[in-house]
Amino acid sequence: MKPQPDFIHEFIPGSSSRTLLLLHGTGGNERDLIPLGRELDSNAALLSPRGKILENGMPRFFRRLAEGVFDLEDLKFRTNELANFVTAAAEYHGFSLDNLVGVGYSNGANIAASLLLLRPEILHTAILFRAMVPLIPSRLPDLSSVRVWIGAGDQDSIVPASETTGLSELLRGAGADVTIRFANAGHGLTNDDLVAAHDWLRSLL
Repeated sequence: MKPQPDFIHEFIPGSSSRTLLLLHGTGGNERDLIPLGRELDSNAALLSPRGKILENGMPRFFRRLAEGVFDLEDLKFRTNELANFVTAAAEYHGFSLDNLVGVGYSNGANIAASLLLLRPEILHTAILFRAMVPLIPSRLPDLSSVRVWIGAGDQDSIVPASETTGLSELLRGAGADVTIRFANAGHGLTNDDLVAAHDWLRSLL
């Protein structure tokens, strides 16, 4: 028997070779982004873990000290923990890491960005909704084969535009191909976000 991966999670097999790693925002769970995953790619398998940290009873993927201020030691630990889970889940559920797409919203997008920076072997493609700069690594990884789409809201009161551009510059500095789209929106997702991300993802086929 293969050991069960150690995050509470949902896995839904797909009819294509692509798997979407769905990473929810604060207060979400392993079921929150399943409909979003289906909208982005109706044929992909879906892997959706629940964050292990609780903030006032709300699941998150890592601790923060205040709004927009992250516990960097916990972030590094949780990033490696999540990367190890994804590797174990690929073996357990029988999907390939070669065609894994990270899809994160808010807190989930931040840890997806951290995966790109600290464990670049896990994700080669990522869709980041409302992401911030999670941390600046001591050494930039080689992300020259990585493609990232960042969806920001031009009226987002939580993620300022400087965070969006800062993250894109950091990822581009590591060699990633980065596309940014500012929607006429706040922190919540809109249908325009989904359509733009869907079209970008489809263009990669």
